[in-house]
Amino acid sequence: MGAVPVITNARTIVLALAALFSAYHLVLAIYSIETPASPWPVVVAMVLYAAVTTISLWPTSPTTMPLWMASLCVVAGVAVTALVLSQLDGHVTNGYATWSVAAVGTLMTIVTVRRRPLFGWIGIVVLGIMMLAWSDPLRLTTTGWIGSAVWVGVAHALTHGLGRASRDTTLFARAELDAAAWHATQEAQLTEGRYRLDNMNRVAGPMLHHVVDLGGEISAEDRRECLHLEGAIRDEIRGRYLLNEDVRTEVLAARRRGIEVTLLDDGGLEDLSDRARDRIHLRLATQISRSQADRLIVRTGVDSSTAAVTVVGLRVGGDPVAAVLGSDGDDDEVSEWLEIPK
Repeated sequence: MGAVPVITNARTIVLALAALFSAYHLVLAIYSIETPASPWPVVVAMVLYAAVTTISLWPTSPTTMPLWMASLCVVAGVAVTALVLSQLDGHVTNGYATWSVAAVGTLMTIVTVRRRPLFGWIGIVVLGIMMLAWSDPLRLTTTGWIGSAVWVGVAHALTHGLGRASRDTTLFARAELDAAAWHATQEAQLTEGRYRLDNMNRVAGPMLHHVVDLGGEISAEDRRECLHLEGAIRDEIRGRYLLNEDVRTEVLAARRRGIEVTLLDDGGLEDLSDRARDRIHLRLATQISRSQADRLIVRTGVDSSTAAVTVVGLRVGGDPVAAVLGSDGDDDEVSEWLEIPK
């Protein structure tokens, strides 16, 4: 959260410095306004340069300069150069009257910083050609053209380096997020595995020790108890959010009474509050403890807007799947039906 104001403030400072530096060229133009043969083309060049620079430094504009704006800056640089040099003698020293060379170089630097280096270099090359047409090659060293080219080169290198650094930072951040997600997944799987093992040890551990103590020679009652415990372990997988300690106790007691209990958690309970789940578990445990059915199916009402859990009790011969779907076949006898609201 704190990085956004820092970036915004840094951009504001850079824009302010660029605006002051650009305004300095206009000050030089005013200072040397008497040198040109006619001041009016220079005044037009000043206005044009000020307008294009203002557009290129507009605070709300995107970092990457639009193509039309980059093209406008190049055309404006050519126009400013032509207007100013047309009023100067290329064979004498003009002093600060050649302000347009550094001004156009500054404008091309801005274009390059705003991620349009091709247009920046085009502007510098065209500026150099116009300087050669206006005077001899020596003027390139005395009017600031070389310095402008250096500034564009430095801006290009820095922009390219910062762009690579930004991409690398993004890749590293993405890799860190992926590593964190992988680590969280591994931790979740490890935690889930430990939970399953602990639960199996809690449910089946005593019976397994009992079987070992008897050397594998167990009674019919022990076999039935093993089946009940196997069902309890299956409940932990298929009906997790339907369970709490009271429900587990009542389900095991119902199975010992001879009731075939099936728990199906299809989702929907995990989004409820702890208080709502406690209320549902209490009603569910009470219903199971009172059930006299031969088969008992408990299922979450994920597709229902009102019911959180549906409890269906069947007599012998009933089809549990058909009962859940609402079938009224001759062999189906629904003895109990309860919908626990959300």
